[in-house]
Amino acid sequence: MTRLAGFAAALAVTAGAVVMLFALVAPAGSWWDGYVSEAGTAGQPYAIPYRSGLVLLAAGVALLGWALRDLRLVSACLLIAAVLAATSGLVACSDTCPLPPYEPATAADIIHASASVVGMIVLAGAMAAVWFAHPRPALTRLSAVSAILIVPIGAALGLTMLFVGRSDFGALVERLALIVAVFWLVGTGLTIALTPTHRRTSRPLQRPRT
Repeated sequence: MTRLAGFAAALAVTAGAVVMLFALVAPAGSWWDGYVSEAGTAGQPYAIPYRSGLVLLAAGVALLGWALRDLRLVSACLLIAAVLAATSGLVACSDTCPLPPYEPATAADIIHASASVVGMIVLAGAMAAVWFAHPRPALTRLSAVSAILIVPIGAALGLTMLFVGRSDFGALVERLALIVAVFWLVGTGLTIALTPTHRRTSRPLQRPRT
């Protein structure tokens, strides 16, 4: 069941990410402008697919948390991240996703942004927790690389949002953070699915001592 849950998690995250990517690139104009969440705002042609894709991705995160239930801290982080991702998908921000202190924001904008930001922080915590737990060599290496990448990227995104506001650099950094997150989620799910949970080792028969 653990390996099946890992495969299902990888599949759900991949499907959700593909749907979100389609909703982001399908409309006319540059898909590098603005926040990714703008694809899910009211009035956008593919708002419902985008938000549905995010909820599907959140379900994949929850499945991965169940697959890693033996690592309690990791599982808890993933379940919290799943709830926050689903909240981000269900509570859409307003047009252009404005954020203080540079733009007036609504309650929905604050909820959406808070769920998204905290969700990424908790997900980074899950990566670090797997890294330090050393469950399997492949998972440890994957989590180490992902954590090392996402921490500076996330810090750059947070500082940009705080001191610069809406910008092309912020849009680029946000997309890089999402790529790292999806890469880790799918890679972890597939590693769990393709690696036997327990490997039997054969021991040579010993002759009884006389």
